[in-house]
Amino acid sequence: MADIVVEFLQSIIKNPYVLVILVAMFPLIELKGAIPIGLKLGLKLYESAILSFVGSTIIVVIIFFLLLYVFKLLKKIPLVKRLILKLEIIFENKANEIAQKSHGKAQNIKRKFLMTALFIFVAIPLPLTGVWTGTAIAVFLGMSFKDSILPLAVGNFVAGSFITLLTWLCAEYVDLIITCMLILAIIMLVVLIIKIALAKPKNVQNEGENEVNLNDQTDENK
Repeated sequence: MADIVVEFLQSIIKNPYVLVILVAMFPLIELKGAIPIGLKLGLKLYESAILSFVGSTIIVVIIFFLLLYVFKLLKKIPLVKRLILKLEIIFENKANEIAQKSHGKAQNIKRKFLMTALFIFVAIPLPLTGVWTGTAIAVFLGMSFKDSILPLAVGNFVAGSFITLLTWLCAEYVDLIITCMLILAIIMLVVLIIKIALAKPKNVQNEGENEVNLNDQTDENK
């Protein structure tokens, strides 16, 4: 399977250095797939790792500002808008809890919490936890480019380091490992989407309770 993919890519672009950079820019593949592909193209492991990191980091800048425009359009869709509001309330509640415990400002706590969560998410060496998904999450939650680029880049470096080590230790089985990680990542993504969709944050619950109380009072007055 990997040989077929590599031969197909080589038929399009002959230069292996340029090819690895471009492959690392693709969603799902990113640097996690580009590193072993670079080896199959005849590059040294460190060359493949560096080129993959460069390619997958450059694409962050492009897709960040592209997604800003896309999400502005998506927010006009009621279902997407409700999902965004749910996520914002979940993170807001978490930030308020941390702020109360640490006696800090909720806004600063929320900013640091989002940056840390973004770094951890991208640093996990799974195909669907890369810079494409991480950047989409950052834009989705309204994070600024300045607050997003550092956790995205550092998280990407950590994930790339792990995949580089894995490729070095298990070069013969790396295709099987990546396939298993892709299946696991898809399962995790589906579970996460379902969990977020079914979640009912505290603010939503309080609003619901207040609405019920208000209806009860109205009925009593009647």
